[in-house]
Amino acid sequence: MNKDIKKVLILRFSSIGDIVLTSPVPRCIKTQLPDVEVHYATKKSFHGILAANPYIDKIHLLEDSLGDLVQNLRAEKFDFVVDLHNNLRTSVIKLRLGVPSKSFDKLNLKKWLLVNFKINLMPNIHIVDRYMAAAAPLGVKNDDLGLDYFIPEKDEVEKSWLPDGYRNEYVAFVIGAKFATKRLPLERMIELCDRINKPVILVGGPEDIENGEKLERFFQRHKIAEELEPDLIKLNKKTIVYNACGKFNLNQSASLVKGAKYVFSHDTGLMHVAAAFKKQIFSIWGNTLPELGMYPYKTRFSIFENKKIKCRPCSKIGYDKCPKGHFKCMKEVVFDFYLP
Repeated sequence: MNKDIKKVLILRFSSIGDIVLTSPVPRCIKTQLPDVEVHYATKKSFHGILAANPYIDKIHLLEDSLGDLVQNLRAEKFDFVVDLHNNLRTSVIKLRLGVPSKSFDKLNLKKWLLVNFKINLMPNIHIVDRYMAAAAPLGVKNDDLGLDYFIPEKDEVEKSWLPDGYRNEYVAFVIGAKFATKRLPLERMIELCDRINKPVILVGGPEDIENGEKLERFFQRHKIAEELEPDLIKLNKKTIVYNACGKFNLNQSASLVKGAKYVFSHDTGLMHVAAAFKKQIFSIWGNTLPELGMYPYKTRFSIFENKKIKCRPCSKIGYDKCPKGHFKCMKEVVFDFYLP
């Protein structure tokens, strides 16, 4: 079949982490099929994630009208559609394009059983491999090279942009996540930063600025307390914190992750960006489970999670607050690690 394929469309509209997790698909299609054009359709807000990807020939953006997008896609005359979203919107697109297609298996029933009845029938297969299965009819196989993330040159963060204490070596801590039940409470973030005991750069968006400022203030060395410095040295207290949340765009935040010695992250998009750069990742899980198939891919990682409670997972995504009210999944998670 693949000898007749000259133009392929990939569909994935959101979100940051999911789009990064699809990155092996365009790479494998582009490198394994001769003279193929690879197109990718996504939401306009995620264009920057794909803009510098050399394996994608053209990006199509969903703005206000699905009809406009479909009209533009029909004009391209695709030979095959790889649907990596598999929802109502992509079903409409495939129907109206009328070309051969394959969708990835979302395993919704198995996820529902795991979340609602704690019956784990999830296969021991990473979501990347399920994405790749949707490209299998093209004769494409996983090259096992991991994830990709390409940062435009203008967004590469220079060391001179950072404060003095962070220009040689630092640890990145991705403090955000879309839902509160996937984020550590502030007091646990403080505890984690203290245990890291190295210069820490907090990475996140504008919604994380307030927590970032509180963390930065907690570890700030004020001149008035300079007489305490010898005692801090004696206690081996080396944590200093720079709050980069909201100060950098997404690609620049990815550059901060790329430049880090280690990366600590909640279950969120920048965790997968860190995996693309083959970072050693310390992955923190609250109400969700790694068994849902979205743990760090093809890189060295450790997982912090509370396996002693029976209410996990309470959702495959997350909530604004703990449904049980105790939030033990994050409040009682143990930070067991050593950084040389």
